[in-house]
Amino acid sequence: MKATTGKRPFALTRNRLLTIIALAAFAVLAIIANSFFDAFMLRVFNMCAIYIVLALSLNLLNGFTGLFSLGHAGFMAVGAYVCALLTMTPELKEMNYFLVPIVPWLRNITIPFLPAILIAGLASAFVGFLIGAPVLRLRDDYLAIATLGFGEIIRVLITNAQPITNGAQGLKGLPRYATTFSVWVAAGLVTLFMVLLMRSSYGRAMKAVRDDELAAEAMGINVFRVKVTSFTVSSFLAGVGGALLGHMITTIDPKMFTFMLTFNILLIVVLGGIGSISGSVISAIVVTILMEALRFLDEPMNLIFFKTEGLPGLRMVVFSILLMVMVIYRQRGLMGNKEFSWDMLQGLFVKKGRKEGDHV
Repeated sequence: MKATTGKRPFALTRNRLLTIIALAAFAVLAIIANSFFDAFMLRVFNMCAIYIVLALSLNLLNGFTGLFSLGHAGFMAVGAYVCALLTMTPELKEMNYFLVPIVPWLRNITIPFLPAILIAGLASAFVGFLIGAPVLRLRDDYLAIATLGFGEIIRVLITNAQPITNGAQGLKGLPRYATTFSVWVAAGLVTLFMVLLMRSSYGRAMKAVRDDELAAEAMGINVFRVKVTSFTVSSFLAGVGGALLGHMITTIDPKMFTFMLTFNILLIVVLGGIGSISGSVISAIVVTILMEALRFLDEPMNLIFFKTEGLPGLRMVVFSILLMVMVIYRQRGLMGNKEFSWDMLQGLFVKKGRKEGDHV
């Protein structure tokens, strides 16, 4: 007992030290990226952070609560539009709303980015609560179809609410508040929130509902309340991700928030591991970089044996095949439901070293 208690503080200290070193190294990388990366590379780098937020928000539903939802793009749209309307200046609103004037009660409202993004998240959470309260009584495929329908309904409402959202024209010239610092701080805070949530009693209740609803209810867990809370929190995080996305690319329109956006996020969650925070973070970075690196597949290619005139969408075909292969051969994804730890990394190297030593 004494030997065990003597080793544990050292392990904790070592792990904390390694975590601090890793965070410091990443901070240096972010500073270098912000200073020396060109506009395209910096945009891809920042998109990784936004997709981390979005992947974790969807994994909270699909992975940790067992709710198969496909309406994430709709909640992103709510957050993006609310934050944009709150941060735009009256002059900028007048420039955008040249066909139909904006409603008077929104014309002169301009607030800072931080409260605006929080209000945007709360607005998405409110919409998620209104949708989740009746829909979460459904299960499995019925829930997925219902949430997919609500996501499309939100997009159609945004398109037709021209005095509020400017309709199909969208909003352009948004302030570029989503800087490298802000998006990665948001990604770090959401990751920390997810870690603390999953270690709490409420996180364990979510996992219990995911594993067996009847057993969870027999243990005294209010299954419906857990589902609604998870859906609402996930909608809040999706709204924050949508607001960051809008203020990074400085333009939004309803065509951005289609089912394909939800599919991209779902792809990240499945490849990373449904029920793994570490897997979502790693997969968000890898998939985001690959999505940009493989853009040449959509363009005309001059290969040795044949030429292609350009096949738009071929990049997504490759990702779909990758998803199929992952589902067939590694259904649990990259990390499964496990989390990254320094001990696991050390175990991989030690195991590899032993194999090499045995071979020699």
